[in-house]
Amino acid sequence: MRRMMSAIVALMLLALPAAHAVQPDEIMSDPVKEARARDLSRELRCMVCQNQSIDDSDAPLARDLRLLVRERIAAGDSNSQVLDFLVARYGEFVLLKPRFERQTMLLWLLAPLLLAGGGFALWRQNRRRAQEGADVPTPPLTPDEQARLAALMSEDAKSS
Repeated sequence: MRRMMSAIVALMLLALPAAHAVQPDEIMSDPVKEARARDLSRELRCMVCQNQSIDDSDAPLARDLRLLVRERIAAGDSNSQVLDFLVARYGEFVLLKPRFERQTMLLWLLAPLLLAGGGFALWRQNRRRAQEGADVPTPPLTPDEQARLAALMSEDAKSS
């Protein structure tokens, strides 16, 4: 019974949503606009925490960015206009997921290219090994090996 309760508590803890740093005084009165602000703030990097969204960060700069996002939404900006404004102000680094552009092409294509190159190298190495193994003829059995093989085969025939 105790194990079952522990498992239930563990599952409940896993099911809880992640804690967000958004303060109650930041939340917009319109739930649709607040949902847009939350979606946008999950896409923006905290400049202090680096690998954390401003939605999850407690840093004062993250709070300022969250308020700025909400101000722009309240002013009637679309999601892309808000992101464009922040990129113009802070650079591409503010985006957790950079856009696919000429400047970021290497960032996006490096991993797939390395993976494809590694796969090609493995395929080529495997093919080379197979060709090397096919070129080497197996040497004939020595008389001692032939006698031992004959003994093993006759032993096997007797037991069956």
